[in-house]
Amino acid sequence: MSRQYDDHKLIVITAPSGAGKTSITRHLMQTFPELAFSVSATTRAPRKNETEGKDYYFISREQFEEKIKENEFIEWEMVYEGLYYGTLHTEIKKMWDAGKTPILDIDVKGAMNIKNLYPQQTLTLFIAPPSMEALKERLEKRGTDTAESIQKRLDKAAFELSFQDRFDQIILNDRLEEACQLAANTLQLFLHPQSLDALKK
Repeated sequence: MSRQYDDHKLIVITAPSGAGKTSITRHLMQTFPELAFSVSATTRAPRKNETEGKDYYFISREQFEEKIKENEFIEWEMVYEGLYYGTLHTEIKKMWDAGKTPILDIDVKGAMNIKNLYPQQTLTLFIAPPSMEALKERLEKRGTDTAESIQKRLDKAAFELSFQDRFDQIILNDRLEEACQLAANTLQLFLHPQSLDALKK
């Protein structure tokens, strides 16, 4: 992207499935009106109640791979075998042009890619569960996954947790209210650093 966007910011939130990322993201969106949720593109089929352009941009594998060739993604990954997810340059540019700060819900590799591209402009948050046992319990309580699917998510979570120290802030989600508050405080200082100066006076 051109240098006209050098002073624009990005928020990236990553978490293992079941760690509470959706609840924390929702809290941040309500707290900071300048945030806009970045809609990812994916090759997976829409789930019931998901809306095109609101939850995801649903495209075919062929279309996704064509966009990779055309360098249309700011980041992309094959998250599960045969399933692509990615963030389009046009999505981020659209939000910046509207005076918004994009908040991205993406996996660890995507988060690292964006941090490498925009090291000074990006804040990365990792939402961590209190333990793998607690994560397994949360996934089982959902009642939406098979035992095989839960195990796959737990294996992926163990991999993701190995990256957490590379993030700007780790938010331990043991008590949701406290995790939301810590995330909001972290964003406040990143988005409005002058607020820290005001506190010092």
